[in-house]
Amino acid sequence: MFRYGQNDSNGERFWVTKVFSLQSIQPEAAHYNSTAYLKVQYSSSDSSSDLTLNKRKVILAITLPTTSILILLIIVAILYPQRRRKYKENDEDSEFNQLLSGMPTRFSFEKLRECTEGFSKKLGGGGFGSVFERKLDGERVAVKHLEGARQGKKEFLAEVETIGSIEHVNLIKLIGFCAEKSHRLLVYEYMSRGSLDRWIYNRRSNTRFDWSTRCKIILHIAKGLCYLHEGCRREIAHLDIKPQKILLDGNFNAKVADFGLSKLIDRDQSKVMTMMRGTPGYLAPEWLTSQITEKVDVYSFGVVILEIISGRKCIDRSRPEEDVHIIYLLREKAQNNQWIDLIVDNNSDDSVSRQEEVIQMMKLAMWCLQNDSSHRPSMSMVIKVLEGAISVESHIIQSFLNANSIMSVQDNQYLYLVHEASILSGPR
Repeated sequence: MFRYGQNDSNGERFWVTKVFSLQSIQPEAAHYNSTAYLKVQYSSSDSSSDLTLNKRKVILAITLPTTSILILLIIVAILYPQRRRKYKENDEDSEFNQLLSGMPTRFSFEKLRECTEGFSKKLGGGGFGSVFERKLDGERVAVKHLEGARQGKKEFLAEVETIGSIEHVNLIKLIGFCAEKSHRLLVYEYMSRGSLDRWIYNRRSNTRFDWSTRCKIILHIAKGLCYLHEGCRREIAHLDIKPQKILLDGNFNAKVADFGLSKLIDRDQSKVMTMMRGTPGYLAPEWLTSQITEKVDVYSFGVVILEIISGRKCIDRSRPEEDVHIIYLLREKAQNNQWIDLIVDNNSDDSVSRQEEVIQMMKLAMWCLQNDSSHRPSMSMVIKVLEGAISVESHIIQSFLNANSIMSVQDNQYLYLVHEASILSGPR
């Protein structure tokens, strides 16, 4: 410590080792002014401690707001998609409610689960779902629970609206549906006899199809397809006609079912482009070009006629190589004038005795199986043939017999791959 005293420039320096008070106890004892300067040694540890504290304050000042912002962003990232999905579902429900007047009944998932006893009693399955037979509001129905559906809710409802607006005695009736979250269910009228394939392929069955029953089933299929092609505001191509998609009631009345692969065609369109769909053995040759019309259904219908007549599958690899494809077999038998040899179904009571009618039905199948789609009949023309109003002309038969290739589509190994069906799929 250095002190000036006696009002001059002289002073004194002291080394102080103890802390004491600089306050004057007796100020009146001093008769002159004095000034003192105190020098204090500053500890380096205290300096670094203050520096560290300051750094911590700076770090906290930066990290706390940043962390808060990050947490807020994470919360927004989690909640926003959920709220967006919720609003989207509400919008879709709002759009759906505007269409209720022309739509089938909408059921809650809980109600359908309850009526099927938790989906415990399975009637059958196929495609993308399982079918359950139960009573709903006192009516016997078939409930199909679609599984692995990839179609969006909006697209699903659009298909339901289209199919639900169709009503014909030979088309399966869609009673209602469920589109709740990820659940997709369809409610159809119940057909007690099941699908046609169970009756025409099952040789162990004691039930015998007489010729008139076969003709009735063929006519009913034709009428159902005719309505789809010509009776609706927009033309509907089914695109997967086969016995598994034909359902029978207690009196063996037939109804076309399962519109899962169907395609809407505007009346002013001559052809439409679409990816190949359907089942090998029933595919028309033009599928190779992906440009199709409703005439692909006519081709498939021709194959179904042959299956109903013969009681065998269109492609049966258990048979000798030359008999695997039913269309090749028909061609061969017709060329050798052995028409009746194609009737190999022991469940048919009177097909052999009514040979002429059977041959006329085979000729109708030949007309439907023309390679060139423009040479095939419309389904309204098919009905006229079945009702006896017109007959198949001989040059059409000759065209079928002279065709170089009939099975070009089915012979392509890549076409045996099963294409994904749309989720709107009726009971099989």
